[in-house]
Amino acid sequence: MARLEQVLLLEPEHELKFKGPFTDVVTTTLLLTNPSDRKVYFKVKTTAPRRYCVRPNSGVLDSGASVDVSVMLQPFDYDPNEKSKHKFMVQSLMAPDNVTDMEGVWKEAKPEELMDSKLRCVFELPSENEKTHDVDQNKITSTSASKSESSSLFKSASSTLDDSEVKKILEECKRLQAEVQRLRDENKQIKEDEGLRMRRSAPMTGSPSGGANAALVKEEGPTTRLLALAVLFLILGVIIGKLAL
Repeated sequence: MARLEQVLLLEPEHELKFKGPFTDVVTTTLLLTNPSDRKVYFKVKTTAPRRYCVRPNSGVLDSGASVDVSVMLQPFDYDPNEKSKHKFMVQSLMAPDNVTDMEGVWKEAKPEELMDSKLRCVFELPSENEKTHDVDQNKITSTSASKSESSSLFKSASSTLDDSEVKKILEECKRLQAEVQRLRDENKQIKEDEGLRMRRSAPMTGSPSGGANAALVKEEGPTTRLLALAVLFLILGVIIGKLAL
């Protein structure tokens, strides 16, 4: 007995085209439409199920309804000899009235009740000019995205600091600078007092105590520099902390 003619309308009707390069997932869309006045069950099958992801791969279409079926070709090494092996089939079946068990209907369906349409897969490789254009376009897109991101970061950092916060940072810097100056003055006074005490207590400059006192005075310079550096790092930390908030 001859099979029934396919009730669903397919777009495209005969070919599913996939455009390379096939280093990433390539998706094409198959549109199914039910022009009849009854519900129709459908299934989408392929001869290479490991190569494709189909969503949805089955379902039910009400009268006059349509569905977009996404056919996603997974990345692979293109082989011209393999393309003729990939085919798809859309199988359909009129839904019985008052039946909700779709899987049960498929299992019990007779061969003469099934309708099917076959589509072949076509792989298209881009020409050299298209490859060059795609590479240039990707570079332009990447450069534009980088510039846009940098601009956004700058605007974001600027917008986080209002006038009151800037004023607070400047006041904090002035306070820390005054603290550095105070430490320098205290260190200078300590060195002067120590020098005066050393001259009074050491009659001979070559005595051991005189050498120790001289070494102590010399150590005050590096100590002051370390204090100054610590305060400067504190200033930078405050500024960076404000910018990060």
